[in-house]
Amino acid sequence: MIIGLGGNNGSTFTAGLLANRLNLTWRTREGVQKASFIGSMTQASTIRLGLNEAGSEVYVPFSSLLPMLPPSDLIIGGWDINKKTLSEAVERASVLDYSLQQELLPHMLHSYPSKPLPSIYYPSFIAANQASRADNLICGGGGKKAEHLETIRSQIRTFKTENNLSKVIVLWSATTERFSEIRVGLNDTAEALLKSIDRNEEEISPSTMFAVASILEGCSYINGSPQNTFVPGVLELAEAAHPRVFLAGDDFKTGQTKLKSVLVDYLISAGIKPLSVVSYNHLGNSDGLNLSAPDQFRSKEISKASVIDDMVSSNGLLYKAGEKPDHTVVIKYVPAVGDSKRALDEYYSRIFLGGTNCLVLHNTCEDSLLAVPVMLDLVLCCELFQRIEVRRVSEAEASSGELNTVCSLLSYWLKAPQVPSGATVVNSLSRQRESLVNFVRLCAGLPLDSSVDIDLRLRAPIPSNLIKGGVLSSSISGKS
Repeated sequence: MIIGLGGNNGSTFTAGLLANRLNLTWRTREGVQKASFIGSMTQASTIRLGLNEAGSEVYVPFSSLLPMLPPSDLIIGGWDINKKTLSEAVERASVLDYSLQQELLPHMLHSYPSKPLPSIYYPSFIAANQASRADNLICGGGGKKAEHLETIRSQIRTFKTENNLSKVIVLWSATTERFSEIRVGLNDTAEALLKSIDRNEEEISPSTMFAVASILEGCSYINGSPQNTFVPGVLELAEAAHPRVFLAGDDFKTGQTKLKSVLVDYLISAGIKPLSVVSYNHLGNSDGLNLSAPDQFRSKEISKASVIDDMVSSNGLLYKAGEKPDHTVVIKYVPAVGDSKRALDEYYSRIFLGGTNCLVLHNTCEDSLLAVPVMLDLVLCCELFQRIEVRRVSEAEASSGELNTVCSLLSYWLKAPQVPSGATVVNSLSRQRESLVNFVRLCAGLPLDSSVDIDLRLRAPIPSNLIKGGVLSSSISGKS
C-alpha cells in the first residue's frame, strides 16, 4: 500500500507493474519498446556464484538464489490527498510515453481501484503550495487524530481481506514533510506517542501516523522521504510488535545521491581528498514545488548531506578529526522541466603535490523512472527478509529469532539509512551491496563472496603447505 499513490512515483509504480504483468509493447520515435524491470537490482542484476571447473566465473540472477516474490504477485493499493483516478494521475505525471499511456488506460480502469483511498492532511507539515491538491481527505479533513488512526487501520484490514493477502507492506512515497519536533512526553516513548495521538497533539506528523497504524496492524513500513518519521516512540512501538515488523528509511536513493556515494567512495579509497562536493538540482514536478518551501527543503538537505560522512571518517590519513569536505545541496523548482530532473555535481579534490582536480557531472532523467525500481526492490526484499529466521549458535547457547526491527540490510536503496541503536551508518554503496549480496549468499548456503580465491586459483599450482584437510587456508584473512 503506497502513501502518495496518485503522485508521480505511485502512479508510475502502478503503471509499470501493470505493463510488465501484461508484457506490453509500445512504439516511440526510437522504435518499439518492451516492458521490463531495468533499473531494479533484484530483477535486472546478477550475483557471482564462483568459478566453474574451467575456471570461468558464473553469474546468476539476483532473484534466483532465494524464493523471492515475483513482482506480478503484488497487489497495489494506497492513499492520496488528491482524488484523481490512477489513469488521470498517470496522465498528469507526464512520465510515460503517450502511446504507453494509451495501451495502459483500458487495463487500469479494471485492474486497480478507480482512485486512491482518502488520506490525512496536516497543513503544517508540507508546503502551503500543496493545499489545492488536498481534496480526498479522511473525515473531510476534520476529525481527531485518534479517529484518523483507526480509519487508516481499518483501511489496511479491508485491503488485506478483500484481496485475500498474506501480508501488507506500507510504503511512504508522498510529499516530503518538515522535521517533527521530538519532546519528552510527546513522542519519546511508545506510550507517550499513543497518548499524544489521543490528545490530538499537533506535532504528530502524517507519516508518523501511518507508521503507527502500520505497526499496530502488523505491517512493515518503508519511509521513502527524508523526514524523521521514525521518532523514538515509533521505534519502541515496532520493537514490541508481534508479529515482528520491519522499519526501513529514510528517503529513496536514486540518481544523484547514489552516484555521490560511489564517486566519493572511489576518490577517498584512491587516496584523493575531496575538498568540496556541490550538488545542484532543478525539477518541475509536485515534489519540486513542495521542496521550494524552506522547512521541507531542510529535510531533504539533511538526508543528502550525510551520504559521504562514513567515507570521510574512514580515512584518518586524508582528514583530521572533525574535518569534512564542504558539502552543499541546492534544489530549485522549475515547472517547465516537469519530472525530467536536472542534476549537476562538482567534486573538487586535492591531489599530488598540492594539485587540484575538478570533476563535473550532469544528469538528466525522469526522476520517477529511477525511483520506481528502487521502490520495487525495497518491497520485495522487505517481504523476503520477513520470512528469514536467524539462528545464533555458540558454545554457551543456541538461540533463534528474526532480523532486527530496523532493517539496515535495505540501506542500499536509501539516502539516510536507519540502523539499529548503536550501529554505524554505512553509506558506501559498494559496502551496502556487498552486505546485501553476502547475506543472500549465506541464506542460500553459499560462502561469502570473495575475489581472493579467484586470484589464487588462477596462479601456479598451490603449494601443499597451504592446503589443510582439503580446504584452502588463506593467510590474508586468517580464515579457512
